[in-house]
Amino acid sequence: MKGRQTERLSDELAERRFARLYDETNAEILAYALRRAASPEDAADVVADTFLVAWRRLGEVPDGAGARLWLFGVARRALANQRRGTMRRERLAGEMREALRRRLAGLGDDPTGDRAQTMGALARLEEKDREVLLLAGWEELEPREIASVLGISAISARSRLHRARRRLRVALAAQEATGEKSPQGELRCEEAR
Repeated sequence: MKGRQTERLSDELAERRFARLYDETNAEILAYALRRAASPEDAADVVADTFLVAWRRLGEVPDGAGARLWLFGVARRALANQRRGTMRRERLAGEMREALRRRLAGLGDDPTGDRAQTMGALARLEEKDREVLLLAGWEELEPREIASVLGISAISARSRLHRARRRLRVALAAQEATGEKSPQGELRCEEAR
């Protein structure tokens, strides 16, 4: 019983110390972050990260004026982490854009018009049929992998894929019989990717 009371008292003291620390320094830490962050939202994230570190490491936070300086140091490191994360995301996004550009360029012209016909037939299908076909065809997923993506059993995925392929063949045959290249609601390659 005595240990639980001591723990509760310790928690209460920690909460009071943190609340006092926050009340005394949050405006300064926010101003510091606003002057250095790319946006107000980023500054808010820095302040949140700073006080999260302060809460987790409350025992390491110096007393008195040293606490403010310690928090500035934490905010500085939070800003640096944020900038590194932004640079990493931008670099990866650029790499992905370049890879997609190369992949699309590799598709080249479609002299037979097969791609346009297939895209037209896909556009006629229901979304669930189109999705399972695109996962199998473009993403080259196996039925068990499709099942994982869609959150269904592997047997259901195989069955859906079979039915979707049958519907695609029917749509292609109907399109060929009427001489249409693509319906009004054509699904473009760019949209499907």
